[in-house]
Amino acid sequence: MLKVVVVDDEPLARKGMLYRLGEFKELTVVAECANGKEAIDAIAAHQPDLVFLDVEMPGINGFAVIEHLQNQQLPMPYIIFVTAYDHYALAAFDVNAIDYVLKPVEAERLKLAVDKAIKVFDSRDDQKHKSQLAQVVSRLTGDAADTILERLSNEEPVVDSRYPDAISIKDSGEITRVMVIDIDWVDAAGDYMCIHTRDGQTHILRKTMKELEQELDPRLFVRVHRSAIVNVNTIVKLQMLPNGEHQLMLSNDQTVKVSRSYKDRVKQVFKGA
Repeated sequence: MLKVVVVDDEPLARKGMLYRLGEFKELTVVAECANGKEAIDAIAAHQPDLVFLDVEMPGINGFAVIEHLQNQQLPMPYIIFVTAYDHYALAAFDVNAIDYVLKPVEAERLKLAVDKAIKVFDSRDDQKHKSQLAQVVSRLTGDAADTILERLSNEEPVVDSRYPDAISIKDSGEITRVMVIDIDWVDAAGDYMCIHTRDGQTHILRKTMKELEQELDPRLFVRVHRSAIVNVNTIVKLQMLPNGEHQLMLSNDQTVKVSRSYKDRVKQVFKGA
């Protein structure tokens, strides 16, 4: 749903526009304004996605509303100008309006303008979604966000497929599929691995630490001890103890000892942060 503000100093014109916009399920009108000042206040208060803005209004006209928004550095909505004069069209596009419609507003012409606005927002939201996805994947994999965006644009795999996204754990005739990104840390218990997940569960895996380490993406997991592996995204701080040893504090309040031989690997995690 796009939030819409309608601005027109003519009550009948405003009423007619509200009636026609009611036919579009993609739009929701959050305010109607009778003059430029009301428009500026409503845009500041509601931060709409789209404004149907009358050009010819006494006092503060449509173009002056745009100027006020820019001067006050308010969030700039997309604009569809509404005017009785075709010669305003060029000026409308000079201020980056999506479109303009002539009074009296025809249903077919209004639909074209609304469809155009929706396409603009779909494109913008798609790019926003890709950027958010890139940031998340970047934190998980260590790849640069720009690299991930390029892969998305080229429709290439975003995550390196050399490493599995889940580990299957057999226990008492059952097989549990544990997502790798949900693993907080792993410690060895004799011939078994204890896999601790973010939901507080512990899964027992019959595998050696070396075998498990080879299955985990080194950009996401770091070996901190001969018997411990940690998800780098759970690390909160590296602490030096009075005896000269180091330990990690994880986001789940768990502490994990860092052995001297793996201390440099752990410090590399903080250097890249």
